[in-house]
Amino acid sequence: MEKLLTAKEVAEILNCHKQTVYRNRELPCINIPGVGKRFKESELNKYLEQKSTFLHNNTSGNLPFTLVAPIYNMGGVNCEMPKGKHKTRYNLGFGAIYQRKTKQGNIRWYLDYRDGNGNRIQKVAPLATTKEEATVALKEELRSTFDSEYRVKREIEKLRFSELADMYLENYAKPNKKSWESDKYRIGAHLVPFLGDLELQNINPLLIEKYRAERLKIGVKKSTLNRELALIKKMFNLAMDWNLTTTNPALKVKSFPEKDNRTERILLKEEENRLLQESAEHLKPILIVALNTGMRRGEILNLKWSQVDLLSKKIRVEKTKSGKIRFINLNTPLLELLSDLKKKNGKNEHVFFNHRTGERLTTVKTAFNAACRRSKIENLRFHDLRHTFATRLVEKGVDLITVKELLGHSSVTITERYTHSYQQQKKMAVELLVETTHEKPKNQGDLLHSCYTGRKTEKTNGTNALFSIN
Repeated sequence: MEKLLTAKEVAEILNCHKQTVYRNRELPCINIPGVGKRFKESELNKYLEQKSTFLHNNTSGNLPFTLVAPIYNMGGVNCEMPKGKHKTRYNLGFGAIYQRKTKQGNIRWYLDYRDGNGNRIQKVAPLATTKEEATVALKEELRSTFDSEYRVKREIEKLRFSELADMYLENYAKPNKKSWESDKYRIGAHLVPFLGDLELQNINPLLIEKYRAERLKIGVKKSTLNRELALIKKMFNLAMDWNLTTTNPALKVKSFPEKDNRTERILLKEEENRLLQESAEHLKPILIVALNTGMRRGEILNLKWSQVDLLSKKIRVEKTKSGKIRFINLNTPLLELLSDLKKKNGKNEHVFFNHRTGERLTTVKTAFNAACRRSKIENLRFHDLRHTFATRLVEKGVDLITVKELLGHSSVTITERYTHSYQQQKKMAVELLVETTHEKPKNQGDLLHSCYTGRKTEKTNGTNALFSIN
């Protein structure tokens, strides 16, 4: 009976890391329950002979990177990547990337891989600013070195940006992203009209900079352009993975700096009353739910009666931004509201729906803007109702961890933005000292003495002073 090799033994034969063996799905193997992957030596030799023949015969055309990287790393001597001591080091099987700080404090990404002769190569990736960009730079470096050594000439299909956009939406965005409709809008409304007719190899960093300059002229925010640039980068990264292009021109375009200048618009209680009075009948309960739960607009409009438990007084929030289900308790006004809605509209599976079609509501933008206009409330977005909910909780003394759980934030760092409401409270607290002190102390020593010795300072009217330590 033929001996079965372990992944470690195969890695020693191929001069590569054990993880490279596991990641190469083309290697013939046997999955033994309770044991794991095992490899037949005869099948392994046959596989290597086929790949060797393929490499020598394929002097032109395209080699997919999933095939290039494992073979290329197996070709050298001692190709295992050193583990290193960097916390920011990522071993990718076909090489590694890591960060280092310059003397000026700037962070740079470095590439670490071995060439066909097993020589270790370490070099900076000057344009990479994120882990994903450094990974793409490493792939490009390996592909370039591989093509040079084996004299491979790649003939890239002439594909237009509009065609790539369709492929991105159908094959990546729709299956993987909940926000794919936002990508579809950005692509259809802005990217395709500017870049759509151009072939991928003709799109360069200068062209992308021109696109951003044109958008800036019409008043588009820099943060919006950063989102569009990130979308272009992702599309070209996928195009490289799909072997449709060899470069990503967007990597050489830097994002605009974004300062933390977000203005949180908090709805005042008097404004809330006016807004509810001027709201359409179908909008009013939606606003009440938003102000009492902090749910996002999409979460509210997607809400079904199956998620509302009136007995336990809870809402089960699904299809969240983070992908995690969370629960929100119902307070008394909200419980009464939902109970009434259940009696009236409980036959429809959705809590909020179009009464003419029976389908769930997809937007309340027109009704919300009209209510704001009639109530003379300016600069208010629907999402500000969520900010109002969180801020009111903080002002009532609710701890940030609880607020974080109610809002469904992934980190308490995000929730900390609502601590701005403490600033007014701190100011008012300090002002209380001024209000209760009508006479300045004769000298600073008297005030300090009274604070730290426990002696009471008398006011002019004979009442006890503010500071008194027992």
